[in-house]
Amino acid sequence: MSAELRLLLDRLEAKCDPVRLPAVAARAIYVVDGSLALFNAGTRTTHATLGANSAVSAGLETWIGGGSQSALALRWELVNPDAEDAPVSVASRRLLVAPMTFNAGQEYLLRCDRVDFPPGGEALTHTHQGGGTRCLLLGSIRIETLGKSHAYEPMSAWFEAGPDPVYAAADASKPSAFARVMILPKALLGGQSSISYVKPEDLAKPKSQRYQLFIDEPIRRVP
Repeated sequence: MSAELRLLLDRLEAKCDPVRLPAVAARAIYVVDGSLALFNAGTRTTHATLGANSAVSAGLETWIGGGSQSALALRWELVNPDAEDAPVSVASRRLLVAPMTFNAGQEYLLRCDRVDFPPGGEALTHTHQGGGTRCLLLGSIRIETLGKSHAYEPMSAWFEAGPDPVYAAADASKPSAFARVMILPKALLGGQSSISYVKPEDLAKPKSQRYQLFIDEPIRRVP
């Protein structure tokens, strides 16, 4: 079974009218800056407000709008390849689309978290148990995988397939951080780590990255 993991960047004005997002297989919304309001579909009354550095799972039909401040938000959606995007404003745009493949009979989860590095931090060569899309929030980062090296700046995105070994080097002079969504085996539910280090000598080394988990929940249906 095939699907797409899409990452969109949304900009919403403060207290703008709510906009409908249709139901999808899975959706995570992370607020980069400002505040985002979630509305009840029936009454259009606000039932939750998210501030900066917070996230919500919203796979069912959802209405969103700007909160007391304008909002900048990242929106991951797991959808059929032929599904149309659901823009929430004229400023909505795709950052990245990644193909995903699911094995029949296997169960999956959606995990949304944030990874922070101190100046000069690194993620030693590693793999993950599933693919996912990252978006840099601050600082800079260099990703080395499959013999290639790419540098990323804030609000640029990249995809990591999971089994491909990756080395990451963060900005040498200032903190760096990225938000990500990964599609992982359901067996990791509960925040169990998906990372494996490739080099045996790296297992005991201190790790500089720090994690903040927002969403870790089963995907009830795949596209």
